[in-house]
Amino acid sequence: MSLKNYHLKEGIEAGCDEAGRGCLAGPVVAAAVILDPRKWNSALNDSKKLSEKQRHKLRLWIEENALAWSVSFVDEKKIDEINILHASILGMHLALDNLNHSFDRILVDGNKFKPYKNIEHHCMVKGDARFRSIAAASILAKTHRDQFMLQLHEKYPEYGWNQNKGYPTKMHRKAIKSNGSNIHHRISFKLLPDQLSLIL
Repeated sequence: MSLKNYHLKEGIEAGCDEAGRGCLAGPVVAAAVILDPRKWNSALNDSKKLSEKQRHKLRLWIEENALAWSVSFVDEKKIDEINILHASILGMHLALDNLNHSFDRILVDGNKFKPYKNIEHHCMVKGDARFRSIAAASILAKTHRDQFMLQLHEKYPEYGWNQNKGYPTKMHRKAIKSNGSNIHHRISFKLLPDQLSLIL
């Protein structure tokens, strides 16, 4: 199924998505993208369906060819303070704030969002596999977050963030059990399953 160029034909639409919501460590990263309807890339797709190499190539294309794009980071302290859902929505609002182009409508991946100014928004379940602007936002959010986690890995190699990017893999949880958590872990999340927590 090919991705749609827009939800409604009239007006300019900004697509929004986030990456890192289910992670145990690091920020949640949100992106907003307004694509140029005159420019086309048939490879554009949901970031989860692309290889790392394809995502990187498309990130460069999006950043060079979109009418406007923006990426925002909400760190683990804010996530612990307001919860991951509110942090994800905050990130999308911040990304929208930084778009240097006006827009009439927001397309959001998922089923939860808070009104942004007086601009209409539409929540799209699996929107990153349905709309080009949301797919583009998913690629930027994912690639910018992965890059950030690779930088953190240089400081904290023991957690394997170059491979797991902060997600709750067996290896990541084993590293938390051995080394404890650090300042980039989300303390409001269940870092270890109950059986491991009891052993600590």
